Amino acid sequence: MSKFMKRFVFLFLMMGLLVSCSSGEKPGDDGDATTSDSDFEGEEITLMIPDWGAPTEEMLEEFKEETGIKVNVEPTAWSDIKSKISIAAAGNNTPADVVEVDWSWAGEFHSAGWLESLDVDGETKEDIPALQYFEFDDEIVAIPYANGIRLAYYNKRMAQEAGVEEIPTNWEEMIHVFDQLKASGTVEYPFLFPLNAEEKTTTSFMTLAYTRNGIVFNEDDTLNREAVLDTFNLLDELIEKDFINENSVSAPGIDVFRGINNGEGAVLIGPTSFITSSNDESVSKVVGEVTNIPVPGKEGPAEQTITFTEAVGVSAFSEKKEAAKKFVDWFSRPETQLALNEAINNTPTRTSVIEKMVNEGIIKEPGAIIEQSKIIETPFPHGVPKYYTKMSTEMFNIINQFGQRKLTPEEATDKMVEAVNELVEENK
Repeated sequence: MSKFMKRFVFLFLMMGLLVSCSSGEKPGDDGDATTSDSDFEGEEITLMIPDWGAPTEEMLEEFKEETGIKVNVEPTAWSDIKSKISIAAAGNNTPADVVEVDWSWAGEFHSAGWLESLDVDGETKEDIPALQYFEFDDEIVAIPYANGIRLAYYNKRMAQEAGVEEIPTNWEEMIHVFDQLKASGTVEYPFLFPLNAEEKTTTSFMTLAYTRNGIVFNEDDTLNREAVLDTFNLLDELIEKDFINENSVSAPGIDVFRGINNGEGAVLIGPTSFITSSNDESVSKVVGEVTNIPVPGKEGPAEQTITFTEAVGVSAFSEKKEAAKKFVDWFSRPETQLALNEAINNTPTRTSVIEKMVNEGIIKEPGAIIEQSKIIETPFPHGVPKYYTKMSTEMFNIINQFGQRKLTPEEATDKMVEAVNELVEENK
């Protein structure tokens, strides 16, 4: 080849490389274009979320400065979000680009194809154990931002007054503590547990079943009869011994939960929000009295616990999916979760952020929250089922009948297993 031809070939190849780079491609990337923040300049997206979960204007302004994306928040009552999403989806539309995704909706939304798949790195998966609730066949459809881990709240002052010397680590010891609390007249109903026909009753029941037995649903998604019967037997003993207020069958679940702040009970297995609210003088009568301890199991502390969390996902019908995903990624960052806690008292879903808050004294009465956040598991072998809402309704109605003493533990177990397993069969 002549020197002229060599120069010609070299210049030709260089021109081809320059054309490739100018089109946004990089050598060796198979033609996949990368998206930089500058590509989003002037972009606007919408966020549908309850007002209690929304980032502040200051936070959103920082996000805009970083990415060029303006986020228009549409605060929406939690109870209205699911219906708005489903109605819009019927017309291949969406009420917002980024939407609230409660853990209990995840299976239904995924099955219907309403959510985009999200790219989540391994470090984030490890740091946010609750991601398990939004994963289906290795596909993640939403990222949790509000922690709903169930913790065992324990009134130290009441226990001390009743002469309790050691913190209970299993249910046999816990029942002995209840005996002491009631016999001493310290508190009339030591254990706070909802029995009304509502969702909090289902989640409370599943929490007991899972932390005691390590299983709620079998590998084929049917209900595990042994775990259910064990849970009903425990509740039967607690009700018979008058450790649970009989009015719990009609009282709203949230009021039962708030009993820990009102001094109406000594022990509650409930959501993370009570870590802060129990020490907030504006809503608590027991400031400084309540801590959280490892959830008791049968033989010792439970080896796994459960969470019922809120997340955000990107609508499959959004016309601005990449900008929406950029927001979801930002919303799940450690620094954003920390800022959200500071702004709206939201409990982070990242274990690393919880550890930071404990180490810096932001969480005043941390108790066992770090240890408990590391043992979060999901009771659903294949993700939250799409029929969860129907299943929960069946479950809490049966638990309510049981609480009214209309069913024995065996009868309640048989009815619940039959009802859930029929749903499983119908949805195969």
